[in-house]
Amino acid sequence: MSSASSIRSRARELGFEKAGIARVGEAPHADFLERWLGDEFHGEMSYMARDPERRRDPARYLPGARSVVVVAKNYQSPGAHRGDPGVGRISRYAWGDDYHEVLGGKLRELARHLESLGGRARVCVDTGAVLEKPWAQRAGLGWQGKHSNLISRDLGSWLFLGEIVTDLELEPDDPYPRNYCGTCTRCIDLCPTRAIVAPYVVDSRRCISYLTIEHRGPIPSELRPLMGNLVFGCDICQDVCPWNKFARVAPERAFYAREGNLAPSLVGLMAMTREEFARRFKDSPVKRAKYPGFLRNVAVALGNSDDPAAVPALERALAHEEPLVRGHAAWALGRLGGREALRARRAVEADPWVREEIDGALGFAGGRGDGLREEGGSG
Repeated sequence: MSSASSIRSRARELGFEKAGIARVGEAPHADFLERWLGDEFHGEMSYMARDPERRRDPARYLPGARSVVVVAKNYQSPGAHRGDPGVGRISRYAWGDDYHEVLGGKLRELARHLESLGGRARVCVDTGAVLEKPWAQRAGLGWQGKHSNLISRDLGSWLFLGEIVTDLELEPDDPYPRNYCGTCTRCIDLCPTRAIVAPYVVDSRRCISYLTIEHRGPIPSELRPLMGNLVFGCDICQDVCPWNKFARVAPERAFYAREGNLAPSLVGLMAMTREEFARRFKDSPVKRAKYPGFLRNVAVALGNSDDPAAVPALERALAHEEPLVRGHAAWALGRLGGREALRARRAVEADPWVREEIDGALGFAGGRGDGLREEGGSG
């Protein structure tokens, strides 16, 4: 058995549905990355712009690198999101355990196999300096769809990717022969915030996944009504992809939904303390949003719920220790009611940005903001 065949066989034993090999050279689509960064489509993800030359050439990641081993792990799991606006939607990839840990352990096992063959190996799981989707296409695993995710004809796009850069000279796989998106533009047309600004080009600053996970500050007010009940990530571009009709339930139970993650009560989430958040989402991708960011997302979802029963939870959130939470709770109350609570909070609020949010919420709730004039002006 050749070294390449041995590696593919070991990858299957470890539970990877797909494994392929590409020969090291300049990274596919490296010029696209440069243009994407130049357009500032990465938003606050400064790590994307760090040492771009390292991303262009895997040999900068591992001196002497000759091959990139790319693997794919299916994370499609049982269950479905509910349309009930009173519950939050968590992205499918975050229903279960943190994929960094699950994939990382398996990739390290595979790397040890490469080392047993006489090579050096360095593992990447999402955070490494590797353009993983273009490398996956070059290694024959699938093609990059118009939503920018990798698509496989037999598994769809519910796939985690991982890479091992090695100095072993391995026989490469043929690149994936073609793109099968055809004329379909469903992912582009149905993105609520129009984040897919052109086929294969995502402006992260408008992407709900970015806004609810990576973004640390206030969510732009014009995008909030478009987010619905999405509190962590967004699967819409994949939900509508026709190729996902071929997706199969994954055998990896670590990715199956934890109790309460399929349809969590928004009111219940809004009441979480910092300690409860840490316990509930221990070893979960959801922790990446951090406690203030997650409650910010929940407040926006409550504001979109059109449910007066959410008002008491939002009124309590007006006194939250985090300004980020208070400001978004104010916005939500402006959409649902709670005018008296907004005016009371405004009288004691010290944070300038939160005061601006309260002013906007009172103006929205009162039509012309006349309640502010009753208190002697807006300042």
